[in-house]
Parts: sequence; structure tokens; C-alpha cells
Amino acid sequence: MSKVSILKPQGSYSDIPLYSGRVSAGFPGVVDEHMEETLSLDQLLIKNAATTFFARVEGDSMIGAGIFQGDILVVDRSVSAKDGDIVVALLDNEFTVKRLKKSDTLTLQAENPDYPNIQITGEHELMIWGVVTGLARSLR
Repeated sequence: MSKVSILKPQGSYSDIPLYSGRVSAGFPGVVDEHMEETLSLDQLLIKNAATTFFARVEGDSMIGAGIFQGDILVVDRSVSAKDGDIVVALLDNEFTVKRLKKSDTLTLQAENPDYPNIQITGEHELMIWGVVTGLARSLR
């Protein structure tokens, strides 16, 4: 199961130059040397700072959703969770990250076939802690 460790945002990021052209993920394109804008990562990833927190992922139950061990989730508690959202949930006093499925029953769905989905029954204590709105990952 993928667990999460809650992290508190500290400070803010300075504005970083934003390349104004497109970077091709297919065939190489012409490089445009112009930096026309700046971008602050906190402005990009955080819509409501008062209700946003970071969480570090532990485990691999969400790899099918592109969420891997060590990733940092951006989680907003002010967003109402809807069917299909990826959420951080407090399940039986333990934090986990799963896809929320609402139908006849409430299910926390793993995105890795090695892990079972968790159907929420009266035996479980569940609180949706927040909706995952972004992701940060270091590639090195």
C-alpha cells in the first residue's frame, strides 16, 4: 500500500525563467532562445496556500497513475473529492493515497494490480484528508 508522510510547505520559490517555446517530446525541434516569462512553482502548484500541504509517497500502489516512491504530492484540503480523484485518505488512523471511486459503494482504488482495492464498509474509519492537485519529482 502507498502511504504518505505529511510535509509542511516552507517559504516560497523565486520566479524561474519560463521558456516561451515548446519542448518536443518526439522529434527534436528548433530551439528558441527567448525567455519571455517567469514562473513560480508555488504559484503553479498551489492554488490555496492556507489549505495545501505536501505529502511524500512511500510505496508503489499508485504507479499506474504515475505516482512513485519518494514523489511529493501537492494536496489541497479545500477541494471537494469527487469520483475518480486521487486523494490522501486517513484510513483506520493511517494515511494512504488512492483513487476515490464512488458508486454503490465507496472504494479506495489502487493503481497497481499487485494491491487490492479497499471497499469502505462499516468496519473502516475513513476521512478524506485532501485531493491531490499536483506532483513534484526529482529525476536525479
